[in-house]
Amino acid sequence: MKTKSFLFLFMLLSFASFAQTKTNPDDAAIKKSLTYFVNSIKTKNIDQAVNCIYPKFFTIVPKDQMTQLLNMTYNNPFMKIDVNDLKFGTVEKPELINGEYFSIVNYFFKLKCNVSSMNDDMKKKISAAMTGKYGKNNVKYIASEGSYLINASMKACAVSKDRKSWKFVILEEGYKPRLVKVLPKKILDKF
Repeated sequence: MKTKSFLFLFMLLSFASFAQTKTNPDDAAIKKSLTYFVNSIKTKNIDQAVNCIYPKFFTIVPKDQMTQLLNMTYNNPFMKIDVNDLKFGTVEKPELINGEYFSIVNYFFKLKCNVSSMNDDMKKKISAAMTGKYGKNNVKYIASEGSYLINASMKACAVSKDRKSWKFVILEEGYKPRLVKVLPKKILDKF
Protein backbone atom coordinates (compact mmCIF):
# COMPACT_ATOMS: atom_id res chain seq x y z
CA MET A 1 0.00 0.00 0.00
CA LYS A 2 2.84 2.40 0.85
CA THR A 3 4.43 1.73 -2.52
CA LYS A 4 1.20 2.54 -4.37
CA SER A 5 0.74 5.74 -2.36
CA PHE A 6 4.32 6.74 -3.00
CA LEU A 7 3.98 5.98 -6.73
CA PHE A 8 0.73 7.98 -6.93
CA LEU A 9 2.36 10.95 -5.15
CA PHE A 10 5.39 10.76 -7.46
CA MET A 11 3.16 10.74 -10.56
CA LEU A 12 1.10 13.67 -9.23
CA LEU A 13 4.24 15.74 -8.57
CA SER A 14 5.60 14.83 -12.02
CA PHE A 15 2.43 16.04 -13.72
CA ALA A 16 2.41 19.23 -11.67
CA SER A 17 6.02 20.06 -12.48
CA PHE A 18 5.49 19.25 -16.18
CA ALA A 19 2.47 21.57 -16.29
CA GLN A 20 4.53 24.37 -14.78
CA THR A 21 7.39 23.99 -17.28
CA LYS A 22 4.96 24.11 -20.21
CA THR A 23 4.49 27.87 -19.89
CA ASN A 24 4.03 30.28 -22.72
CA PRO A 25 7.48 31.55 -23.84
CA ASP A 26 5.95 34.97 -24.56
CA ASP A 27 4.80 35.38 -20.93
CA ALA A 28 7.88 37.28 -19.80
CA ALA A 29 7.78 39.83 -22.64
CA ILE A 30 4.03 40.41 -22.25
CA LYS A 31 4.28 40.76 -18.46
CA LYS A 32 7.25 43.12 -18.79
CA SER A 33 5.38 45.38 -21.24
CA LEU A 34 2.17 45.34 -19.16
CA THR A 35 4.13 46.10 -15.98
CA TYR A 36 5.72 49.07 -17.76
CA PHE A 37 2.24 50.28 -18.80
CA VAL A 38 0.79 49.95 -15.28
CA ASN A 39 3.87 51.53 -13.69
CA SER A 40 3.58 54.46 -16.10
CA ILE A 41 0.05 55.05 -14.82
CA LYS A 42 1.17 54.52 -11.24
CA THR A 43 3.90 57.16 -11.57
CA LYS A 44 1.45 59.48 -13.38
CA ASN A 45 3.56 59.46 -16.56
CA ILE A 46 0.48 59.53 -18.77
CA ASP A 47 2.21 60.20 -22.12
CA GLN A 48 4.39 57.15 -21.52
CA ALA A 49 1.29 55.08 -20.65
CA VAL A 50 -0.54 56.23 -23.79
CA ASN A 51 2.44 55.07 -25.87
CA CYS A 52 1.78 51.55 -24.51
CA ILE A 53 -1.69 51.46 -26.08
CA TYR A 54 -2.24 49.59 -29.36
CA PRO A 55 -2.22 52.32 -32.09
CA LYS A 56 -5.38 51.00 -33.81
CA PHE A 57 -7.29 51.80 -30.60
CA PHE A 58 -6.86 55.47 -31.46
CA THR A 59 -9.19 55.00 -34.43
CA ILE A 60 -12.09 54.77 -31.95
CA VAL A 61 -10.73 57.05 -29.21
CA PRO A 62 -8.33 59.75 -30.45
CA LYS A 63 -4.90 59.73 -28.79
CA ASP A 64 -5.25 63.26 -27.37
CA GLN A 65 -8.66 62.38 -25.93
CA MET A 66 -7.21 59.24 -24.29
CA THR A 67 -4.34 61.30 -22.85
CA GLN A 68 -6.82 63.83 -21.48
CA LEU A 69 -9.05 61.09 -20.01
CA LEU A 70 -6.12 59.38 -18.25
CA ASN A 71 -4.85 62.73 -16.97
CA MET A 72 -8.30 63.60 -15.58
CA THR A 73 -8.46 60.19 -13.88
CA TYR A 74 -4.94 59.79 -12.49
CA ASN A 75 -3.82 63.42 -12.08
CA ASN A 76 -7.09 64.66 -10.58
CA PRO A 77 -6.49 66.94 -7.55
CA PHE A 78 -9.91 66.01 -6.12
CA MET A 79 -9.40 62.24 -6.27
CA LYS A 80 -5.95 60.84 -5.59
CA ILE A 81 -5.54 57.36 -7.07
CA ASP A 82 -2.75 54.96 -6.16
CA VAL A 83 -2.16 51.73 -8.09
CA ASN A 84 -0.51 48.87 -6.15
CA ASP A 85 0.13 45.12 -6.06
CA LEU A 86 0.08 44.21 -9.76
CA LYS A 87 -0.39 40.45 -10.16
CA PHE A 88 -0.85 38.33 -13.24
CA GLY A 89 -3.40 35.65 -13.95
CA THR A 90 -3.42 33.70 -17.18
CA VAL A 91 -1.54 34.87 -20.25
CA GLU A 92 -2.85 33.11 -23.34
CA LYS A 93 -0.51 31.80 -25.99
CA PRO A 94 -0.33 34.47 -28.72
CA GLU A 95 -2.21 33.83 -31.95
CA LEU A 96 -0.95 35.13 -35.29
CA ILE A 97 -3.75 36.92 -37.14
CA ASN A 98 -3.09 39.13 -40.19
CA GLY A 99 0.59 39.60 -39.37
CA GLU A 100 0.12 40.48 -35.69
CA TYR A 101 0.19 38.39 -32.53
CA PHE A 102 -2.71 38.68 -30.07
CA SER A 103 -2.80 37.39 -26.49
CA ILE A 104 -5.46 37.84 -23.81
CA VAL A 105 -3.95 38.71 -20.40
CA ASN A 106 -5.72 38.58 -17.04
CA TYR A 107 -4.22 40.74 -14.32
CA PHE A 108 -5.12 42.21 -10.96
CA PHE A 109 -4.15 45.21 -8.89
CA LYS A 110 -5.36 47.26 -5.98
CA LEU A 111 -6.54 50.82 -6.36
CA LYS A 112 -6.77 53.26 -3.50
CA CYS A 113 -8.92 56.27 -4.35
CA ASN A 114 -8.83 59.09 -1.85
CA VAL A 115 -12.05 61.09 -2.26
CA SER A 116 -11.91 62.96 1.06
CA SER A 117 -11.94 66.38 -0.65
CA MET A 118 -15.20 65.61 -2.50
CA ASN A 119 -18.70 66.41 -1.30
CA ASP A 120 -21.09 63.60 -0.33
CA ASP A 121 -22.98 63.72 -3.64
CA MET A 122 -19.76 63.21 -5.64
CA LYS A 123 -18.64 60.43 -3.28
CA LYS A 124 -21.93 58.61 -3.94
CA LYS A 125 -21.46 58.96 -7.71
CA ILE A 126 -17.87 57.69 -7.48
CA SER A 127 -19.02 54.79 -5.29
CA ALA A 128 -21.76 53.83 -7.77
CA ALA A 129 -19.35 54.01 -10.71
CA MET A 130 -16.70 51.90 -8.97
CA THR A 131 -19.20 49.35 -7.73
CA GLY A 132 -20.66 49.10 -11.23
CA LYS A 133 -17.26 48.60 -12.81
CA TYR A 134 -15.50 46.36 -10.27
CA GLY A 135 -18.40 44.71 -8.39
CA LYS A 136 -19.80 45.37 -4.92
CA ASN A 137 -17.54 42.78 -3.25
CA ASN A 138 -14.40 44.40 -4.70
CA VAL A 139 -15.04 47.97 -3.48
CA LYS A 140 -14.61 48.92 0.17
CA TYR A 141 -14.96 52.40 1.66
CA ILE A 142 -12.66 53.33 4.54
CA ALA A 143 -14.38 56.27 6.21
CA SER A 144 -11.44 57.18 8.46
CA GLU A 145 -9.27 57.82 5.37
CA GLY A 146 -12.01 58.99 3.01
CA SER A 147 -10.75 56.37 0.56
CA TYR A 148 -12.05 53.50 -1.49
CA LEU A 149 -10.00 50.32 -1.73
CA ILE A 150 -10.67 48.43 -4.93
CA ASN A 151 -9.58 44.96 -5.98
CA ALA A 152 -9.48 45.41 -9.73
CA SER A 153 -9.69 42.32 -11.89
CA MET A 154 -8.70 43.35 -15.40
CA LYS A 155 -8.33 41.88 -18.84
CA ALA A 156 -6.28 43.22 -21.72
CA CYS A 157 -5.34 42.16 -25.21
CA ALA A 158 -1.60 42.29 -25.86
CA VAL A 159 -0.66 42.91 -29.51
CA SER A 160 2.76 42.64 -31.16
CA LYS A 161 4.33 42.25 -34.57
CA ASP A 162 7.65 40.86 -33.26
CA ARG A 163 6.59 39.14 -29.97
CA LYS A 164 9.08 41.35 -28.09
CA SER A 165 7.37 44.73 -27.82
CA TRP A 166 3.71 44.53 -26.82
CA LYS A 167 0.95 47.16 -26.94
CA PHE A 168 -2.36 46.85 -25.11
CA VAL A 169 -6.09 47.30 -25.41
CA ILE A 170 -7.98 47.13 -22.13
CA LEU A 171 -10.92 44.77 -22.59
CA GLU A 172 -14.12 45.98 -20.99
CA GLU A 173 -17.58 44.72 -21.84
CA GLY A 174 -18.86 48.28 -22.44
CA TYR A 175 -16.24 48.90 -25.14
CA LYS A 176 -16.79 45.58 -26.94
CA PRO A 177 -19.04 46.98 -29.72
CA ARG A 178 -16.44 49.67 -30.52
CA LEU A 179 -13.50 47.25 -30.37
CA VAL A 180 -14.85 45.48 -33.48
CA LYS A 181 -12.92 48.13 -35.45
CA VAL A 182 -9.71 47.40 -33.53
CA LEU A 183 -9.41 43.68 -32.75
CA PRO A 184 -10.06 40.56 -34.83
CA LYS A 185 -13.41 38.83 -34.26
CA LYS A 186 -11.64 35.67 -33.07
CA ILE A 187 -10.06 37.66 -30.21
CA LEU A 188 -13.27 39.57 -29.36
CA ASP A 189 -15.17 36.29 -29.10
CA LYS A 190 -12.85 35.24 -26.25
CA PHE A 191 -14.04 37.89 -23.81
